Amino acid sequence: QVQLVESGGGSVQAGGSLRLSCAASGRTSSNYAMGWFRQSPRKEREFVAAITWSSGSTYYADSVKGRFTISRDNAKNTVYLQMNSLNPEDTAVYYCAAARSLVGVTTAAYNSWGQGTQVTVSS
Repeated sequence: QVQLVESGGGSVQAGGSLRLSCAASGRTSSNYAMGWFRQSPRKEREFVAAITWSSGSTYYADSVKGRFTISRDNAKNTVYLQMNSLNPEDTAVYYCAAARSLVGVTTAAYNSWGQGTQVTVSS
């Protein structure tokens, strides 16, 4: 079992930046990839970005491409999401997730989830 703890959320004005962190503990060696998802009220949880632990290959949703950057620190078992040029549509609870065997853009591909961190962007 893998435990994930997100941090770094908060409130920011449009155009600002935030960096989210996700620290993994437990059986981290069983993970193949890590992903970030987000969920706003009355919407389904949606894919934001993902990264593989070994090669560092990255994947992004079209809505965040060019603005968000996912990275990882293997020594710290930590994944980051740098978010720039934030706009009010980015307001959501952001979740970190771990996948055992493949990188996916749906929640079904991920086995473990963090508790989420709120990001609020005001106009």
